[in-house]
Amino acid sequence: MYAVIKTGGKQYRVSEGSVLRVEKVEASAGDKIEFDQVLLVGEGEDIVVGKPFVDGSKVEATVQAQGRSRKINVIKFKRRKNYKRQHGHRQAFTEIRVTGIVAGK
Repeated sequence: MYAVIKTGGKQYRVSEGSVLRVEKVEASAGDKIEFDQVLLVGEGEDIVVGKPFVDGSKVEATVQAQGRSRKINVIKFKRRKNYKRQHGHRQAFTEIRVTGIVAGK
């Protein structure tokens, strides 16, 4: 069984046991969290699509780790104008492992 969930402004296709990195969720390592914004649940021919969410369905997961991704250098410059600005950015993420999918109606 798999599901499509919405979190952090993005959509992810998850199945039980899958590990993925989502936008930062306020939880510490080892905590159990639930995602109730489930857009689709199904397996094979039996698929339920929500309008916009599937009623009564949720995805349960445990937090593996909190972290930050690799550094991205952001550079702005204008040629021949002696203008250059440079700074870095590291996006925070939460690594989760899906432990269960509860299908609704």
